[in-house]
Amino acid sequence: MRIFVNDKPLELLSYEELDAKKSYESIYRQPDELLNQVSWNDDILFHEPSHDLVIKLLYVLRTRKLKNLDSITLVTNDKAALKKFVKSRFMIIKAAGGVVTNKKKKVLLIYRLGKWDFPKGKFEKGETPEQCAVREVEEECAIKVKSKKHLYNTWHTYTQNRKSILKKTFWYEMECLDDKEMTPQKEEGIDDIRWFYETDAKIALVNSYPSMRYLFKQFIKNRPKVQIL
Repeated sequence: MRIFVNDKPLELLSYEELDAKKSYESIYRQPDELLNQVSWNDDILFHEPSHDLVIKLLYVLRTRKLKNLDSITLVTNDKAALKKFVKSRFMIIKAAGGVVTNKKKKVLLIYRLGKWDFPKGKFEKGETPEQCAVREVEEECAIKVKSKKHLYNTWHTYTQNRKSILKKTFWYEMECLDDKEMTPQKEEGIDDIRWFYETDAKIALVNSYPSMRYLFKQFIKNRPKVQIL
């Protein structure tokens, strides 16, 4: 589970999932390490963090600008319990969206609040994640799409009305069926919509959120490999 807190990735892993080849700038093995002794640089690993340490870590991530920090990883023998505790610190909101491609293999991006993004929105009552994703993409972009498969789920946090929100977004790979009437949904703060070739999409997403760049990497990673005969 990867949660983006203030645009910094917080990874929750079991020991089976921990990549032995990955190196960390700092490794802490005591469950109650004093955070004033932590060097907030590059990638940091905490073994078996206590609940108290998790609370303090979340506070630091939400309130400080850690420019030199790349990621924090929490590794534990009981990942389910750790996930449950982390989620208990937030109000959970669910949304869904799509990574849409057309016949030319271009990718659809929307420009909202000064950043390039993928279309998405919150659930309506009774909707499945896939139904929500299709409806939101079609409403925000005025196009017709077909959902192909579930791609990935992203998690990110924000504060609204003094409440700490953890937003889970279900993402689907989609095919565009008709974009003749494509228009940005202005009332949702969308100023522009464009089709990008993959290389150009990567460049555009430099001006985006880390969670969206990570999502696009998952999209590229999960595409069927082309066989050369």
